[in-house]
Amino acid sequence: MRSDIDRANLRTGAFAIVGALLMLGMGYAAVPLYDLFCRVTGFAGTTQVASEADANAAAANAPLREISIRFDASTARDMPWAFKPTQSTDTVRIGQRDIATYMARNPTSQRITGTATFNVEPAQAGRYFNKIQCFCFTEQTLEPGQEVNMPVLYFVDPAILEDEVIGDIEQITLSYTFHRAKEPVSSALDRTQ
Repeated sequence: MRSDIDRANLRTGAFAIVGALLMLGMGYAAVPLYDLFCRVTGFAGTTQVASEADANAAAANAPLREISIRFDASTARDMPWAFKPTQSTDTVRIGQRDIATYMARNPTSQRITGTATFNVEPAQAGRYFNKIQCFCFTEQTLEPGQEVNMPVLYFVDPAILEDEVIGDIEQITLSYTFHRAKEPVSSALDRTQ
């Protein structure tokens, strides 16, 4: 009888450990899975990444309809950069590739690396807003006093016109927020040299 209880306790303990490991694994997988979900569906205003071939295919099917694109920029509290769009709005033909530029300036006396997060409004437009090239794809480093213009090459997929919810919208807002990138931690070897 005692050995039956011991086996049951071992089995319960094993299930608890396996369950805890599964939950830990799901915790680590949640962020990349959520990111994948947002990129595929455009959820929460996540834009799409497109290729030149995608842009050419969209241009071939481009209707005559135009849409206004509003550009927005901000910085996180810990990011001292000046950051703004060079143009606040643009009217583009749906399906045609266009370019927008944002200006960033580092007014400090230190080198700063930043990364941009982005979204579009209305959020449902994210699945139709395609970026071919964007400064937001990589970290950006500005030297003290440096000012740069950073391009975004994009197009709005003509499929937006067939969307029953947002097919008749007149404006999409593209927003970026620059955050200070985490500085690499120096090793003990670096500090001794």
